[in-house]
Amino acid sequence: MTARPDPLIVHVFPCLSDNYGFLIHDPASAQPACVDTPDADAIDRELEKCGWRLTHILNTHHHWDHAGGNLQLKAAHGCTIVGAAHDAERIPGIDIRVQEGDVFQFGQHDFRVLETPGHTSGHIVYYVPDQRLLFAGDTIFSAGCGRLFEGSPGQMWHSLKKIKDLPEDTQIYCAHEYTLNNLKFARTLDRHNPDLEAYYTEVKKLRSENRPTIPTILRLELKVNPFLHPGSDGIRPNLTDPSADEVACFTDIRRRKDSF
Repeated sequence: MTARPDPLIVHVFPCLSDNYGFLIHDPASAQPACVDTPDADAIDRELEKCGWRLTHILNTHHHWDHAGGNLQLKAAHGCTIVGAAHDAERIPGIDIRVQEGDVFQFGQHDFRVLETPGHTSGHIVYYVPDQRLLFAGDTIFSAGCGRLFEGSPGQMWHSLKKIKDLPEDTQIYCAHEYTLNNLKFARTLDRHNPDLEAYYTEVKKLRSENRPTIPTILRLELKVNPFLHPGSDGIRPNLTDPSADEVACFTDIRRRKDSF
């Protein structure tokens, strides 16, 4: 019988104005990785606190607040940079190119790659099946999803459906602290959702104490995130066309959120 891998350690810390940095440590191999590089100096400070030397960078997409620290950290640590094959020309310092269905081995753990275009055309996320962890970049936020800078609503809805299909106990590490504002918007659409109201109360308390709302869990997001159930009975009556299909409902919600 194969022994279960030692649990990954995920160290979460705030950086920039509203980003989160994630350091992942595999105790068995003593390898640390970071997911995206919003602020190289902040990442170095956290590595020093933890006593870790960076071996890998796992990029979700090319935006400066996700890949802007790649080259500085690579120069300092000689780390390996993993990113989307379809977006390799926009990922500074990329070494390993991955695409849908690829599995990147990090220490004892498999990181499964899912392509999630919408926010950008080359966005990917990393799912760790044995730990039920998802490093989601800007595809999904707690009670929200990423703006569509390069992709279509149909693409983003398809990407979110991939996340919806993961086990409900998946912990989701999204890259920004947008939860309270997302919930304020969700309450304008899903006005009689007790799960949404309870979560709103919880998040207000967390943020008043300057505590993070990340990670979230998929089981909760399926109840409170309007972008994961755009055609639900609670939301449809408040949309422009209550009889529209799910993609059209999603498109309407995303358009409203863009101007909220």
